[in-house]
Amino acid sequence: MLSVVTADGSIGSGIDEIVLEGARRMLAAALEAEVNQYLAELAAERDERGHRLVVRNGRHRPRTVATAADPVEVAAARVNDRRIDEATGERKRFSSKILAPWCRKSPRISEVLPLLYLRGPSGDFVPAL
Repeated sequence: MLSVVTADGSIGSGIDEIVLEGARRMLAAALEAEVNQYLAELAAERDERGHRLVVRNGRHRPRTVATAADPVEVAAARVNDRRIDEATGERKRFSSKILAPWCRKSPRISEVLPLLYLRGPSGDFVPAL
């Protein structure tokens, strides 16, 4: 039998837990790689004292993202970007292209929900999935 030991020590069994844990780890790794690439591209940018203008700054609070499988909890890395945009005079900001700040569900969920709603009154959900 397959089993997964989670970070809090509880044991989950079955393929669903393994899939969800794999999805969580892959999403976390992709977000981490995206931040690392952003930091590496801007590593040469320094202020007058020689300090980097773009640095890692901990993690955001964990948030739950609804995926096609099940909800997955992720905590994206924070980036402190002290560069100033010449056109607007405001500070530049790092924004993940993988997981936007406003994103709480995957685009696939948004596509399926209207179909489920339309199929709901008839009770025939299988074709919508």
